[in-house]
Amino acid sequence: MIGLYSPGDSLLHRLGAGWKLAGLAIAVVPVALLPSWPWMLGAAGATLVGFLLARVPVRVAAAQIAPVVVIVAIAGALNWIFQGWEAALMLGLRVLVCIALAALVTLTTRVGDILDAMRAALRPFGRHVDADRVGLVLALTIRAVPLMHELVRAVLEARKARGAEGSLRAIAVPVVVRALQTAEAMGEALAARGVDD
Repeated sequence: MIGLYSPGDSLLHRLGAGWKLAGLAIAVVPVALLPSWPWMLGAAGATLVGFLLARVPVRVAAAQIAPVVVIVAIAGALNWIFQGWEAALMLGLRVLVCIALAALVTLTTRVGDILDAMRAALRPFGRHVDADRVGLVLALTIRAVPLMHELVRAVLEARKARGAEGSLRAIAVPVVVRALQTAEAMGEALAARGVDD
């Protein structure tokens, strides 16, 4: 779900995309290095304050975090078994805080502004990096996250409507086929616009 913009007029919404991306990069480093879970709880609290200042609706904020909760729970359980509860808690909080920080940036920043900031940051490296092409790849990547979520949801709903249960493979195959069809259609559209020149 990351990549959906939530309109607003908060200070975070008005802050430039470049500043927010730089702040995200700077904030993730200490989160990755925090030594104990009380510090991680502090980081989680600071992130929550960011959401409150941005006045992001609770439902919208929760939708950003929900998709990773199951993965975090599984990884946390494995860590608990092999390394103890503190390591499991640290892992879970670290991942959730980083995801929440990234979601806060994308919820308060239009995708176009993020792409413009990325292109501006890459322009000094123009001899080695095609900033416009990198911006296009980033835009397609951001768009692919909710698109894949929608494909999985559509397949699950179709199976449920038919009353079909099944294995992971029975779900994965139609998702992969639909994803490949979508990617092919996107590729043809880009080629028609001369992007592959």
